[in-house]
Amino acid sequence: QVQLVESGGGSVQPGGSLKLSCVASGSIFSIYAMGWYRQAPGKERELVASITSSDIHGGETTNYADSVKGRFSISRDKVKNTVYLQMDSLETEDTAVYFCSADVYYHANQQILRGDYWGQGTQVTVSS
Repeated sequence: QVQLVESGGGSVQPGGSLKLSCVASGSIFSIYAMGWYRQAPGKERELVASITSSDIHGGETTNYADSVKGRFSISRDKVKNTVYLQMDSLETEDTAVYFCSADVYYHANQQILRGDYWGQGTQVTVSS
């Protein structure tokens, strides 16, 4: 019922920047939270950053892994159902497949249901 598609990955030298995008589509009622995870070869998937609706007035809360604080920035366009991850000062340790996730309320069978969805991932390689 909901699909997530990431874009923006690629190869960059250390110190460079990339901006990832993830668009959610389908029978969406609303999106409570979106986030970015990454998985490097031989390692477990880890949270990079998340953005969550914090109150009924439209406020949002962001959360970052310690390893990316001050270098990465997550933002969201609620109208476009899109989340972004601006990655600056990239390091070789940031090399991984980056996955988008979303905690979504969606229409199904004349009801509003809630589910977690994942994108297919986009490769980010930081190398000199």
